[in-house]
Amino acid sequence: MTDIRETVRDRYADAARAAGTPTPGASCCAPGAGTAFAALNRDAEGRAVFGRDLYASDEETRGQGMADAVELSLGCGVPTAVADLHPGEVVLDLGSGAGGDVLISAGRVSPGGRAIGLDMTPEMLDLARRNAEAAGVDNVEFLQGYLEEVPLPDDSVDVVISNCVINLAADKRVVLAEAARVLRPGGRLAVSDVVADEDMDEATRADVAQWTGCIAGALTEKQFRAVLLEAGFADVEITSTHRVHAHAASAIVRGVLPA
Repeated sequence: MTDIRETVRDRYADAARAAGTPTPGASCCAPGAGTAFAALNRDAEGRAVFGRDLYASDEETRGQGMADAVELSLGCGVPTAVADLHPGEVVLDLGSGAGGDVLISAGRVSPGGRAIGLDMTPEMLDLARRNAEAAGVDNVEFLQGYLEEVPLPDDSVDVVISNCVINLAADKRVVLAEAARVLRPGGRLAVSDVVADEDMDEATRADVAQWTGCIAGALTEKQFRAVLLEAGFADVEITSTHRVHAHAASAIVRGVLPA
């Protein structure tokens, strides 16, 4: 697990350092300045499969700091579009990167709410904090830590979101158990993630570049559902949104922690 974690950290540290001269629309699976990732953020037909282009161009994603954070999205979806956030709620973003989803969440839970970003990469955290300051958003907090060891107390958040990050973790069971631990009873999980086809080949699974490129570590839908139920989630929904690879698709994954 440590080797996978360090490899992923190195890749995303490179992406954060490259943000000074970013490739427009660069994603976790797209080549950025000084970083080689697994695939382009658009498929062979030119459709956006990762990154900024998945977000709607509206007031919520404009303005200094906010636009920069969303422009540097490394995700495969838009979890804030399906999280059904409300004023006063506390939201946790697992693997918050440049902070785009945290800043969007902060606006939706205001007044009275708070958005927390968790990331293991100091370079990404620095970038996210700069984006939040530039955007003038003050109901946010960015924490350094691992998805497997969330530095928050039990029953402390209302919603957990994540954007194409859970697939990067070596042990998804621990990650989702941690998500359940920090959620209050009745809390919600709404994540965008890559879901593998049942027939993903072993060569793809063994390819480190495909792992850091969001593909090789992905669970199948059956596995994802089983791990969520094991962690204590109910009302599990997994809905594919678009293909991201010959052997995988992006999906919205939702669940509720019973009251």
